[in-house]
Amino acid sequence: MEIRCLGADEVRARAADGLADLLVDAVADGASIGFLAPLDPAEAAAWWREVAGTRDVWAAFSPTGRLLGAVTLVRDGKANGRHRGEIARLVVHRDARGQGLGRRLLAAAEAQAAASGLTLLVLDTQTDSPAEHLYRAAGWTAAGGIPDFAADPAGTLRPTTLYYKRLSR
Repeated sequence: MEIRCLGADEVRARAADGLADLLVDAVADGASIGFLAPLDPAEAAAWWREVAGTRDVWAAFSPTGRLLGAVTLVRDGKANGRHRGEIARLVVHRDARGQGLGRRLLAAAEAQAAASGLTLLVLDTQTDSPAEHLYRAAGWTAAGGIPDFAADPAGTLRPTTLYYKRLSR
């Protein structure tokens, strides 16, 4: 499988062709990634087009070119926060889970973040979700939890755990 960073034009070009499917699949499977179920593919594609160029996007491709996963990195634009970024929307299609793809996507984003001078990454994830195991195994530290932080795809408020990871240059 190939993992590579997509430019803004490629994100826009693949918004409806693969990237939207990743979000729709994740929400259908119960992932709390900012959308309610059922997620309309057109809404998912519009989200990708909207964020193209505002965040770094890494995508994982099968040997046949099918998009299997993606992760984004949002850089903090504040003067006092230029050293940090946020990992957001790490998604792996259900068909490709259990193969270490989420870990590889996360590692790609972390490596590029460090290479570009970021020294701290943060993220949030639904407490007790499968993603928590991935983040802990990848060396992320839980900073604390917030009750009723976000609604899951069914609309039920769930707690969220905040994580951070210090990067070395």
